[in-house]
Amino acid sequence: MHPAVGKMQTLSDPLDPARAAALHATLALGGAAPGMGDPLPPFFHQVYFWEALPPAHLGRDGHPKTGAFIPDLGLPRRMWAGGRLAFAAPLRAGIAAEKTTTIEKVAQKQGRTGPLAFVTLRHEIRQEGALCVTEWQDLVYREDPDPAAPQPSAPAAPAGEDAAEEARFSPTLLFRYSALTFNGHRIHYDRDYCREVEGYAGLVVHGPLLAQLLMLMATRHLGPLKTFAFRATAPLMDFESATLCRTGSTLWVRGPDRRQCMTAEAET
Repeated sequence: MHPAVGKMQTLSDPLDPARAAALHATLALGGAAPGMGDPLPPFFHQVYFWEALPPAHLGRDGHPKTGAFIPDLGLPRRMWAGGRLAFAAPLRAGIAAEKTTTIEKVAQKQGRTGPLAFVTLRHEIRQEGALCVTEWQDLVYREDPDPAAPQPSAPAAPAGEDAAEEARFSPTLLFRYSALTFNGHRIHYDRDYCREVEGYAGLVVHGPLLAQLLMLMATRHLGPLKTFAFRATAPLMDFESATLCRTGSTLWVRGPDRRQCMTAEAET
């Protein structure tokens, strides 16, 4: 077992309703934004519990340097590969909450394109002493891309969904989502860094942003969520449109070339 497993940290946040209202506006959601004491939509906790570190504590990609809380596994590129959530009770705007994060798993292996490292974080969010949300966050670390290596092929997305919604992702939307979630990862706003260092064709749409949209879609069609699990399968660029799809409790994001960018499963 890696020595970092079991390491914990706790952050507190007043859950300012203004921040939820800003995300509500950023996502162009209809109706009134959550006000003081109102339940927050699922996954809106992403705009809270900021870990504000000075520049000296950040890595080249804008994320907090590894080697502090998350161990340094010798691999520079970080990706949020997926996650699982269990909703015991809705978080409410304007009521102080506490998030405890535990490193649950650290693993290293050899992938098709080189070494990989996996870190699973478990977040437990409590409000007034009661557990409201448990979230497992799966992070992947990998080497810089080899420009001469062929690009891995993405899986094909299913067709024939019961419901579909079109989505577009402008640089402004990506910037605002990064700002609200205090996510400094340069792949979402620094086009030169995306192309020259990490080998992407454009700005990368946040995996959590895609998951957020799928959760909102699931809630609209299926009702309040008990659990939600998602997995990123291919990156989506800012200049690409996407289709949010649902059949029953299964959801996915389909890119413009019909590649599958994310899959998810909801339970209500």
